[in-house]
Amino acid sequence: MSSDPSAPIPQGRLVALLARLERAGNKLFDPVFIFALGIPVTWLISAIFAQLTFSEIDPSTIRPDNPAGSPLKVVNLLTGPAFAAFLADMVKTFTGFHPLGVVLVALLGVGVADRSGLINALIRKMLGVTPKALLTPMLTVVALISHTGADAGYVLVIPLGGIIFA
Repeated sequence: MSSDPSAPIPQGRLVALLARLERAGNKLFDPVFIFALGIPVTWLISAIFAQLTFSEIDPSTIRPDNPAGSPLKVVNLLTGPAFAAFLADMVKTFTGFHPLGVVLVALLGVGVADRSGLINALIRKMLGVTPKALLTPMLTVVALISHTGADAGYVLVIPLGGIIFA
């Protein structure tokens, strides 16, 4: 093996595959646009499947007065009442989704810490005392610890891991 740092890195199949995967990932839309496009797609799929009859039993309909239960039904989200309910309950749905609140507050804190330079200083300090061979195990431990602190810990650790490896 050559120890010359200017020697070209061998381009194996894995490196080529990862390069193609990175190029494909960079061509994706912003996650907000993916979500915004997913809503009408979900509405259209619900309209299509609402026309179908399913033989599977909905477990939530099995009661003493109806021991056989009722078949599964897909709700057509493109009907007037369903669309009105979507609009009327949008704020309640948004604010009632507990993990979203945790993630928003945590990301707000991370944004402030990043802008103040705290994250960069902590990462530099951590990288200064952590050997390169232990970066992955250390990130795993940080992820496990952050998950016990908050349900949304993984949302924060993944981008921070990206920063560390960059």
